[in-house]
Amino acid sequence: MTAKPTTIHVLGAGTPTPTPTRFGSAFALQIGDEQMMIDCGPAATHKLVKAGLWPTDIDYLFFTHHHFDHDIDYPCFLLCRWDQSTGKENTLQVFGPTLTERITHGILDENEGIFAHDWKARVGHPLSQRIHQNRGGDLPRKPPHVLATDPFLDSLAYRFDTPAGSVVFTGDTQPCDSVTELAKDADLMLCMCWDDQEIMDADGEAPGQCGTLDAARMAQTAGVKRLALVHIGPHLSQHGPMEKGIGDVREIYDGGILFTDELQTISL
Repeated sequence: MTAKPTTIHVLGAGTPTPTPTRFGSAFALQIGDEQMMIDCGPAATHKLVKAGLWPTDIDYLFFTHHHFDHDIDYPCFLLCRWDQSTGKENTLQVFGPTLTERITHGILDENEGIFAHDWKARVGHPLSQRIHQNRGGDLPRKPPHVLATDPFLDSLAYRFDTPAGSVVFTGDTQPCDSVTELAKDADLMLCMCWDDQEIMDADGEAPGQCGTLDAARMAQTAGVKRLALVHIGPHLSQHGPMEKGIGDVREIYDGGILFTDELQTISL
């Protein structure tokens, strides 16, 4: 029996600081025929399409936490997925830490949602109705419906064990025993890597997040086979610091290293 292929699409490999090559965090995960997203940072919907995927094919969205660089494109994704649908797709299910339900209802709620004016117009306007029918939809057009669920933690990491292997998305994290345990023996861990560890230690930016050495230590302790560096800051994105950072990681971590670019595809 052939295992279902698993593919990770790096949609956003950056931080809150926009650079010409990276901005925010977002990933798409394909496990066989299933498609899902992890985080929904700046322009994630557009980047999803640039990666050759389509919003209506995404059935699950997982948030690690609710910094804007991880969720600012959520309204766009919700409205685009609904607008492009025929009404016959699976209901989108969204999971994340505290505020996930509140943000979702705040976007779409019929009475108080800040984008309710948009979907109401598209439900009721004759031209929008015609376009919806031409896409294969039926009338009356249904309002958006999303199942959003808050677990009981403020910041989450996710592990997906697939037939082709296991992948872990850390979100924003400092070295953390619970994340290390979650990632134990995984085939791939996507870990934030803000900057050169020496610089972070010197300027006081090390607590609460991983730099080069902390990401390497977590990956080595967890025994993951490949480490993909994401959430890369503007300084580390530059040539010179980038090559030094990769070398520093190699001094500690003996698995495969990926210094990710946006729209990069990783296969298990």
